[in-house]
Amino acid sequence: MAPRPEYKDIDEYIAAAPKEVQPILRQVRRTIRKAAPEAKETISYRIPAYMLNGPLVYFAAFPDHISLYPAPRGAAEFTKELAAYKGGKGTVQFPLDKPIPFGLITRVVKFRMKKDRARAAARGKKK
Repeated sequence: MAPRPEYKDIDEYIAAAPKEVQPILRQVRRTIRKAAPEAKETISYRIPAYMLNGPLVYFAAFPDHISLYPAPRGAAEFTKELAAYKGGKGTVQFPLDKPIPFGLITRVVKFRMKKDRARAAARGKKK
């Protein structure tokens, strides 16, 4: 598999995706931005990333799915829902041939924000 190219921003990343996937990626982006409006958008590891006191969430397009990282697979409130999707310990893969669960993405982002803020508070940071 060829390495992913370098992108200067999320707009460029989405523009490089197949035309039929671009609307889905734009909606994933809007969903994350609405759930975490204070998070900073960037490219990290050559994929879209959101930072808030450190890494919050990432997403990436693949030929047959969209991945969201990190997925809270160990959290009790997500166990059943995330079990319906492929992915590793910290990843969830949403197949492109099924509706993307934007509500689930919102809840995952808000969960990650809560954990992020708790970590920042424990380190004595403010946010």
